[in-house]
Amino acid sequence: EENGHQNKRLKSDADEEDAEDQNKKSPKRKIVLLMAYSGKGYHGMQRNVGSSQFKTIEDDLVSALVRSGCIPENHGEDMKKMSFQRCARTDKGVSAAGQIVSLKVRLIDDILEKINNHLPSHIRILGLKRVTGGFNSKNKCDARTYSYMLPTFAFAHKDHDVQEELYRLDRETLERVNKLLACYKGTHNFHNFTSQKGPRDPSAKRYIMEMYCGEPFVRENVEFAVIKVKGQSFMMHQIRKMIGLVIAIVKGYAAESIMERSWGEEKVDVPKAPGLGLVLEKVHFEKYNRRFGNDGLHEPLEWAEEEEKIAVFKEQYIYPTIINTEREEKSMANWLNTLPIHDFNSSAAEMQDNNKNSKKSSDLEGSDGCGDDSD
Repeated sequence: EENGHQNKRLKSDADEEDAEDQNKKSPKRKIVLLMAYSGKGYHGMQRNVGSSQFKTIEDDLVSALVRSGCIPENHGEDMKKMSFQRCARTDKGVSAAGQIVSLKVRLIDDILEKINNHLPSHIRILGLKRVTGGFNSKNKCDARTYSYMLPTFAFAHKDHDVQEELYRLDRETLERVNKLLACYKGTHNFHNFTSQKGPRDPSAKRYIMEMYCGEPFVRENVEFAVIKVKGQSFMMHQIRKMIGLVIAIVKGYAAESIMERSWGEEKVDVPKAPGLGLVLEKVHFEKYNRRFGNDGLHEPLEWAEEEEKIAVFKEQYIYPTIINTEREEKSMANWLNTLPIHDFNSSAAEMQDNNKNSKKSSDLEGSDGCGDDSD
């Protein structure tokens, strides 16, 4: 018996030594991974430890990291051990073409190929770069760019009877959409564009660098357009509500003045567009790149070489999912039917103020319709 125990102990000691040798050969290094994924069927990016019925992108990613041998199993259970940080917490159903996560891994041979072998095809790691030891993808990110792909019939006026497949966006409506989207540029109080933030919460103030709708295009007989928005950071549901409010105005459910009102202290009913069309396009690390990108030790966090892979992934997995789901589940069409139940009217006191200010407001609309707060 004694010999038996001793043999077992020697064997386990040998296993531990092998593991230690392996670790010495591939010490842990801080890296970033460039990720693309189709978010349909997932409850967002961020892992909810202990809540296995709501599958997230990180559940699949962590499993692949463990199975490929990049991280030990206990790091998968406690993500702090590998200093894991995602750049953006995408919501349920939202996709990404350029998500960045930072973490410490063992730099094993053929690391990207090995991780991807353990991931489903609709989640891909497209690139890897070494970063400074204290790098945190969330804190070091200066800005994030999202896109939102939607069928253009969303902008058809409510009083016009339109056939979804036949609708084509005219130049005048596109210009109006872009005029309204440009109003978001600058710093505003977006407390009405998220939940759980009051009007005096300083973190409700957000800075938007650009927002516009591109030229429409036809896919599977339906015309679509893509809205791009770049901002320092966004709160939960903020982009979907920003787009939802513009749709409500263009369709004729809400007056243009509601935009200015929504940045004030009053509670405003802002509708939330479906999550389906939202894609995290790119995250920006301009300050980090200026400081470390050309220091001779680290690469700048730019992904020009991966752009073709990103474009292919979008064409293969993201756009078809949005188009097919829209056709099958009619998420935008069904959501548009809920717009009449929203209350876009102001309080009685405000109605009087609006009457007094009607001349002022018509002057503003004659210029850019954004009020004086666009920067």
